[in-house]
Amino acid sequence: MIGSRLALAVRSPVGVRNISTTLLRSGAHHDIGGVPGANLPFDIHNRWKLAVYMTLFLGSGFATPFILLRHQLLKKK
Repeated sequence: MIGSRLALAVRSPVGVRNISTTLLRSGAHHDIGGVPGANLPFDIHNRWKLAVYMTLFLGSGFATPFILLRHQLLKKK
């Protein structure tokens, strides 16, 4: 029992080091260098495209309860 805990304690830092070096090697660390918006999953440079996407995204979330309510009321008839 004590031997297995000791073996786990000895291997633990090595496993952490191996995981962190694997992540670095696989490209999980990106140093962009302070470019605004580089870490966002969408483009912020085209103002009109961003406005349309944000309107669709936020509008769909706001409209969904009303659409579902209408569907339920029509289904009841």
